[in-house]
Amino acid sequence: MRTAVVLFTRDLRVRDNPALAAACANAEHVVPLYVLDPKLQKLSPNRTRFLHQALADLRAALRERGGDLVVRTGDPVAEAIEVARAAGAEGIGMAADVSTYARRREQRFREECERHRIALRLFPGLTVVDPGAVRPGGGGSSYRVFSPYHRAWRAAQWRAEVATPEKITVPPGIVPGPLPEPPEGDSPDAAEGGETPARRLFTTWLRHIGPYPELHNDLPADGTSRLSPYLRFGCLSPLELANAAIKQDAEDYVRQLSWRDFYYQVAFVFPKLSTEPLRLAGDTTWRYDDDALQHWKDGLTGVPVVDAGMRQMRAEGWMHNRARLITAAFLTKHLGIDWRPGVQWFFRYLLDGDVPNNSGNWQWVAGTGNDTRPYRRFNPIRQAQRFDPEGVYVRRYVPELKGVEGGAVHQPWRLPAEVRRGLDYPGPLESHRDEAVWLRP
Repeated sequence: MRTAVVLFTRDLRVRDNPALAAACANAEHVVPLYVLDPKLQKLSPNRTRFLHQALADLRAALRERGGDLVVRTGDPVAEAIEVARAAGAEGIGMAADVSTYARRREQRFREECERHRIALRLFPGLTVVDPGAVRPGGGGSSYRVFSPYHRAWRAAQWRAEVATPEKITVPPGIVPGPLPEPPEGDSPDAAEGGETPARRLFTTWLRHIGPYPELHNDLPADGTSRLSPYLRFGCLSPLELANAAIKQDAEDYVRQLSWRDFYYQVAFVFPKLSTEPLRLAGDTTWRYDDDALQHWKDGLTGVPVVDAGMRQMRAEGWMHNRARLITAAFLTKHLGIDWRPGVQWFFRYLLDGDVPNNSGNWQWVAGTGNDTRPYRRFNPIRQAQRFDPEGVYVRRYVPELKGVEGGAVHQPWRLPAEVRRGLDYPGPLESHRDEAVWLRP
């Protein structure tokens, strides 16, 4: 093949990138391409900023190898076909994905590539194990329970990591196009996007991965990798990360990567994961209270650990996983509000927000998804006392309570009246002031 186009989507890296590696191995000229879809740019200012930073980093990495990143704005299918025709490309390669948006894009690509007699090839790379690669016995389309999936996932034959291309040659006459300036974003303390910061964090994480089993639920210790945004945009290969963790005997962390793949295989067969319940089980009769929902969004519920998590997300575009469970459970199980507004609020701020994991975890907490215990509850006070016993995490993100010492910070309504009057902090939401109601197990 003389010329191939590689359409980057959620694989913004040069290392272990199967689509890029295959094009460089089989074509004389390669056109690395990214198409900015205006429809997606409006969904999350945080992710848009992260994406633009990642694209600038990707362009620099490609230029180091003699290539470049061609950037276009518009409909991805139309723009990619136009670039392919201008370059005289015989084929287009891209990573396979599972969302409704990605599946529609893939179908349109197939139709247009066939019409223009351009070969289309999809590659793995967004997960460790392809979403459809492991299936339950008895003809099921996907695993509904994590434990048997994890056993099959761990026993599966993983693909080999591919080599990083040493040289990339773009055909003459192709104008790269300008990169847009990254927008401000909503979160001032959000992480920087790109493969370079991803690999820097990856290297640091591997040196500190040992205590992960003891610390990953510890809210103040923040003993997690924080690599999820880089996995979401493909700035880091999940396969490379899993292989590196296995070499460190970090099976607890590998299990978390398996959870990520689990929700991809769920979304592969149920792409409406963000809008429709997987099953009518658990608490499926929701109440609608705009005032309570807004207090939850603003981190003003009066329950400190919930408010700390919500404020962390606003400030950083990221939230500790244990806090995600607590805040989601508070909205759905204690306030009784539909999970879907929660999904959308998280989508707005989270750098790692995607359909499989954001929506899949929300449904798990709400009792409509892949949880074998749909009536499970997370008592926010007990969770706080267990995972933030001295209130360090709460005081980090709720400055109104910085003067409250120790674990007393988790229940400020129990402080003496004269102390409460000195706090610029609300009491629990009016509809859930009765602890017997909103703190029941």
